[in-house]
Amino acid sequence: MNDVIKTKETAILVGCLLDNRDEERMRLSMEELQELADTAGVEVLDVITQSRDRIDPAWYLGTGKIDELAQRAEELDVDVVIFNDELSPSQTRNLDRLFDCKVIDRTQLILDIFAGRAQSREGKIQVELAQYNYLLPRLAGQGKQLSRLGGGIGTRGPGESKLESDRRHIRRRITELKQQLADTVRTRTLHRERRKKNNVFQVALVGYTNAGKSTILNQLTNANTLQENKLFATLDPTTRQLSLPSGMEVLLTDTVGFIQDLPTSLVAAFRSTLEGVKEADLILHVVDSHHPDLQIHMEVVDRILRELKAEDIPQLVVFNKADAMKEGTYLPPADEWILISALRKEDQERLLKRIESYALASFNELTLKVPVERGDILSLLHREGVELEQHFDENEESYRVTVRVNKDHPIYGRIAPFLLDKPEIAEESW
Repeated sequence: MNDVIKTKETAILVGCLLDNRDEERMRLSMEELQELADTAGVEVLDVITQSRDRIDPAWYLGTGKIDELAQRAEELDVDVVIFNDELSPSQTRNLDRLFDCKVIDRTQLILDIFAGRAQSREGKIQVELAQYNYLLPRLAGQGKQLSRLGGGIGTRGPGESKLESDRRHIRRRITELKQQLADTVRTRTLHRERRKKNNVFQVALVGYTNAGKSTILNQLTNANTLQENKLFATLDPTTRQLSLPSGMEVLLTDTVGFIQDLPTSLVAAFRSTLEGVKEADLILHVVDSHHPDLQIHMEVVDRILRELKAEDIPQLVVFNKADAMKEGTYLPPADEWILISALRKEDQERLLKRIESYALASFNELTLKVPVERGDILSLLHREGVELEQHFDENEESYRVTVRVNKDHPIYGRIAPFLLDKPEIAEESW
């Protein structure tokens, strides 16, 4: 009889359903664990849960349930058992001694997905730093597990030889990574400051993972970023120039998707990336409108925006995937919102007009009187996309031009002499 060759790793998922937690959120959390496993390329053979008033500090579940789980894992000959909460170092050591397969938790699974998807230097540094911060308190008792890893989920990144090094080496590596990350953060900060100085209107795409942010970015800007129906398809932030209907150019940035119970080590490592959201002039909060748990998704995103202190930035909720929406779907209330399908051209145009209304509202409306021989000023206004109306006055041989621009804009100094209503205080400096 021929042996069956496995093409994918196999797993059992394990969850503790706490009595004091919201039942809907617990269900969603377990469903997400299944999606995370699928994203990592793992075939789930069974899901085992237990309702408890608290997580067992030694075994996660009760001892009887854990023995049953160990027997089930042996029967199915699975490669890995994945727990839905972050295991403590002592829980990890106890479970590692009991099981003959790998034991990992939700945090390790997410870290593994991030390690496989990070493309930029900054993204790779952030993931490796998060991995080491997770592993450092868990080095004791890793020997048995490391000796049988040999690849697969939970093993990507630093690698066996580095994990078997002493704590001093790990701490030294963490220090090096923090320094490298600080250098990249400084560069990113300089870029942000330059954009602010140039008065470029910045739009940030945020939302729950797999809500369609990358699709919107690609459709509006031809960015060609990765689009997949999987969690965390996009990890590295992508910024592209976006042309609005009036000709104004703004910047559109895609960000890493959010998820329930995102590991604290990852939030800390990716904080520099997420900090960019605070610099945005407009946040597009993208929501999968046909997902049954969209209200919970929105609450998770709003909570993270509050943690980033970005809740006061103007926000437009973009209910996406309208083409997949079931009739009668309830959409949670939002101050400003739009319902679209990112794949429909007419919806893309509607979204662009809404973005433009925010961009234009951020500028002051001014009237200029430009002599006919100053075509350079007229060209500048058109090129910068701030021109609203233009009328030729034959009597004065000049153009009366209405523009939207604020005093921080780099072109303000050049157009100030042509203002019809010049501020008296600033007049001497022109």
